[in-house]
Amino acid sequence: MAVANGVVVRIPAPLRKVTGGQDKVEIKGKTLTEVLGSLERQFPGIKERLMDETGELRHFVNIYVNGEDVRFLQGLGTETKPGDEVSIVPAVAGGSA
Repeated sequence: MAVANGVVVRIPAPLRKVTGGQDKVEIKGKTLTEVLGSLERQFPGIKERLMDETGELRHFVNIYVNGEDVRFLQGLGTETKPGDEVSIVPAVAGGSA
């Protein structure tokens, strides 16, 4: 992908049916909240898979901005700028081996 004019959002396999099979999309937004709002406008229904009815990230969804977990940054208020990479990672349930 060329130099981004927006934020590059990496889409995990389980959500690609919502994005028409795309594994990454470019979205504009100055905060993670704006990015997710733009993502929802472009791909209706994706936000409900990421956030609960109170507007918080679902417990089984992890989002990283440039490799940093947003739960340890400013959460949904984490600032984003063109060229940043947002990764949506569904949590994997573990068990004993």
